[in-house]
Amino acid sequence: MKTKNSEFVSLDQFIESNYGNSDNNSRDQFESGYQHFKLGFLLHEARKNQGLTQEELALKVGTTKSYISKIENDVKEVRLSTLKKIVEVGLGGQLHISIDF
Repeated sequence: MKTKNSEFVSLDQFIESNYGNSDNNSRDQFESGYQHFKLGFLLHEARKNQGLTQEELALKVGTTKSYISKIENDVKEVRLSTLKKIVEVGLGGQLHISIDF
């Protein structure tokens, strides 16, 4: 039997209650980590949507399967030039970057 949990909160509420507001150092560290995780997830999903294995993507861009895996799993940071090559050469997409204030 399922029970209804009335204590659900939105993601924004959860983040604020656990990491503080946006001008908090703990929140800034969380946001930075989230962006790295998000990048890896986006690359993983794009690669899967293209029907490519990590090894196939690595061969297309001249790197290793291990390196692609580390980027996708947020183990290694990626250089902007390498990210551009992965997106454009390996995945046939376009890289868009924005700066928010």
